[in-house]
This record gives sequence, structure tokens and C-alpha cells, in this order.
Amino acid sequence: MDEDTRYEAVRSRDGRFDGEFFFAVETTGIYCRPSCPAVTPKRHNVRFFATAAAAQGSGFRACRRCRPDAVPGSAEWNVRADVVGRAMRLIGDGVVDREGVAGLAARLGYSARQVQRQLTAELGAGPVALARAQRAHTARVLLQTTGLPVTQIAFASGFASVRQFNETMREVYASTPSELRAAAPHGGRAARRTATPDAGIPLRLAHRGPYQSTAVFDLLAAEAVAGVEEVGGPRGRRTYRRTLRLPHGTGIVAVDERPGAARSASGAHPGGWLDARLHLTDPRDLTTAVQRLRRLFDLDADPYAIDERLGADPRLVPLVAARPGLRSPGAADPEELAVRALVGRAEAERLVQRYGKTLDAPCGSLTHLFPEPAVLAGAEPDGTLGALTTALADGAVRLDPGADRDDAEAALLAVPGLDARTVAAVRTRALGDPDVAPPGSDIPDTWRPWRSYALQHLRAAGELEY
Repeated sequence: MDEDTRYEAVRSRDGRFDGEFFFAVETTGIYCRPSCPAVTPKRHNVRFFATAAAAQGSGFRACRRCRPDAVPGSAEWNVRADVVGRAMRLIGDGVVDREGVAGLAARLGYSARQVQRQLTAELGAGPVALARAQRAHTARVLLQTTGLPVTQIAFASGFASVRQFNETMREVYASTPSELRAAAPHGGRAARRTATPDAGIPLRLAHRGPYQSTAVFDLLAAEAVAGVEEVGGPRGRRTYRRTLRLPHGTGIVAVDERPGAARSASGAHPGGWLDARLHLTDPRDLTTAVQRLRRLFDLDADPYAIDERLGADPRLVPLVAARPGLRSPGAADPEELAVRALVGRAEAERLVQRYGKTLDAPCGSLTHLFPEPAVLAGAEPDGTLGALTTALADGAVRLDPGADRDDAEAALLAVPGLDARTVAAVRTRALGDPDVAPPGSDIPDTWRPWRSYALQHLRAAGELEY
């Protein structure tokens, strides 16, 4: 999009572009999402940015009305397989906070200077600024939805000191942490009275456009591994719950099924959210847990681009019309997904009960974490399972958010006994590739770059098995 087209999106308050770009108003010093309901600024006063971090780095603060930091992430980072796309996925997973820029660069196979140069040139902000913007958003969520002390929130959000935390919040939001907490919406204040480490952190996981939650929850229910996952409640109002292994501790998450958003008067879907609640043993894991849930539920996808391409194919026209915004679910734990894709649900449940780590505080039927690859490699070293878990444990196969998809596929195909169809499933789900066709399938190239979504339509319609 050129800047004139972006301005038209702002002028029409088009929510389809929330998260795809941001605009800032020089006369007010504020940056917003394209759908901000405020009076449209004059064109000569507007600047455009690829990321919130770039707007913040240019001295603009976040709009208090449209909350641009709370938009869905750009779908571009899911699609792109280059170093910038991989870097953005790793930053979202909290790698810069945990390992620094050097750790990010090492995972990408580039020098820190090269990563800094590429991100700054394309996005207007380097890895430190991008991570800082993410920390500020995490802190605002904790301030407005939990009763955690401000000092604890500072370190839980990834800040190195309380002073750095206070300065960043003033720069990004033009408010102190205490003022942000006091300004929480009514729902946030109500949630904060009950949001303790034991009760969990309430969240709204935003998405753009329509979202077919029924199909996603049907898939999660069919795949649920006892002890690690459960899906309960009547269809249409189900809750998905699972355990999470996180960098600093463990977590239990609950995500509610939500009916699709109603169409606006223009016929467009304004987008919406899924309600979630996170129980974390260490609040420093909030950012990582949220990003893994976003990948699992495919919340950063661009349904408009996907439906436009697939809806032009005669075979898919009725399927897209019946399920606009159908998603291609990912994985909360890529290595777990790879093992489950190989062994199936029943064997996965046996592995959980025999080798999974028991939670210190089980919650209903959620009693275990899925066993780590190193544990499985030591316990059952033979056969394809042993070969796969050994490769995952020693790093021969990398499935983290920054992994190169082609390299990962080649490494998986080198695992003795691992067939191409299983590898395709891992690439689709664990690596979030939107354009995968299983070997031997009759999939036309006209469905590119959204073949993973086309297959989801065929499965949802009963034309293919899951």
C-alpha cells in the first residue's frame, strides 16, 4: 500500500488494516490504529509506520482511545520466511528479553549488526525497540487487569529496573504506571479485583475480521490429549484448557469459544477477540504464553486476503462463503506437536502418563506437562520416536518460531522413519506455514500462498479427513 491508500483506510476507519500499519498525527503527538474512531486528521499532518515501536521511537505516544498496542499482530510475520519475519516471531516469543540481541542473532544465523540493520531498514525500529514496545504492552495489560504490585509488574514485563519501567510507560503512554492502573476500563477494574496469581490473568486475544471458532474448537476437541488438554461445555460455548511449559515456569490456560462477530452496516466484519485466562507460576512468562496462544488459534491471520484468493476458485467458492475467516490452527508447543503428529492421540496419552511431569498443583483433569524431547529420547530411544526426539533434543531439528521452514523440513525428512505426510503436518502446524500441501494431494497452484487454509476448508466440509 502506498501512503495515499493508507490514508484512505484511515479516513474510512477500516479495521481490516489494524496491526498492518499505524499512523501518527504530528499536531497531537499521538499514534493510532487505522480504525481509530477519533476525527480524521488532515493528510499533511499524518505519518505512517510499520510498527508501534517505530512510532514510539519517533516520539509519538499511544492513543488512549483506540489502544493501538492491543491490535492483532501483522499477518505478514506468519507468512514471511525471511530473516525479518523470523526475527519478528522470535521477538514476539520473548527471545530478546531472555537472551538479548546476541541470542536473537545467534538463532537467526546472522550477526547482531546485520539483524539490527535489516529490522531498522524495513520496520523503522531495531530489536531492542521492538521488544521494548512489547514489554510496555505487557505491563499495561498487567496493570489494568491484575492486582500485582507495580514493582512486580515491572520485572514480570521484562524491564531491567523499576526506573526503566517508569520511564518507558511515561514515554509510550504519557502516564505513570499508577495513572494507567487508575484509568483501566470498568471491565478491567472489575477483573483486577479478582485477578490474583491463583485466579489467573484475564485477557482478550484480538483477531481481525471474521473468526470461525467452531471449526477451531472442533479440531482441538478431536485432538485433545488427556492430562494435558481438555475441551468442555456445549458446542458453541466450549472452553479449551491446557497446560503450558514456559521459559520461567508453567502455566494453565483457558480459552472460551466465541460466536463470530456480527457484520457491520457495510457488510464487513469488524473483528473481535477470544476471552482467555492465564494461570502462571511466573508472570514473566505472560508475553510468551500469549504469543503461543495466538499461534495456536491463528489469531494474526489476514482473513480478507485469504478469503479473496480462495474465494476466486470455483471449487472453494461455496466453502469460503459458508465459513468466512476459517483459520489454520498452529501449536502451543511445536516440539510437542511434532511428537503427537508422529505417534497419534492414544500413544501421546500413554507418553504423558508415563513420562510427563506432574504439575505441582493439578487443576481438574489437567495433571501433567507433555514430556520434553530429551526425556522421551532417554526413556524410549528406539525407532522413529527415539530418532525424532533425539533430533529435537540435540538441536538437529529446530521448530522454534525463528526456525527456517525449509531447513526444518529437510532435517525432519532426514529422521529415519518419518514420512513426508507427517512432515507436512508438522510444517503446517508447528511452523505455522500457511502454504503447505501434503505429498500426493491434488492441490492447484492457484491456491497459493494459502494452501494450508484451503485444506482446512476441505476438511471442515468433510471432503478430507483431519
